Amino acid sequence: MTKALERDEHGVSAARWEHFPHDADVGVVGLGSTKAEAFEQAALALTAVVTDPRQVRTTEIVAVECRAADDELLLVEWLNALVFEMAVRGMVFGDFSVEIDDTTLRATARGERVDVGRHEPAVEIKGATMTALRVASGPDGWRAQCVVDV
Repeated sequence: MTKALERDEHGVSAARWEHFPHDADVGVVGLGSTKAEAFEQAALALTAVVTDPRQVRTTEIVAVECRAADDELLLVEWLNALVFEMAVRGMVFGDFSVEIDDTTLRATARGERVDVGRHEPAVEIKGATMTALRVASGPDGWRAQCVVDV
């Protein structure tokens, strides 16, 4: 599913996330005007596999740092770091700030402990995979995608 990024009145692209179907798993896509913004949106798509990100209160802050040899592997490392933090801390995240410097990603994830009644978690994510893995820039901005194992 490829869509042009929407643009505001100044021609700036609007970041967003999407899912795409993949057998029993789920594809996550982050779109943004920068690579960091696309990674932030991919993280929101990850959250949206579990719960509605709009239902997540951003009261707790978790710092995340990842390194990888290239952008694609960095995306997998980033999403898997979030899966790890969600599992170990019993949290969901609803807001992300990402900075990428060459092969290093530094981020802040904001969220809260899972409230089963309010979040109604749909599935547990096992991890991000290399399936359909792609990080690329195009005329409409950056796209960061992969399939997550549920």
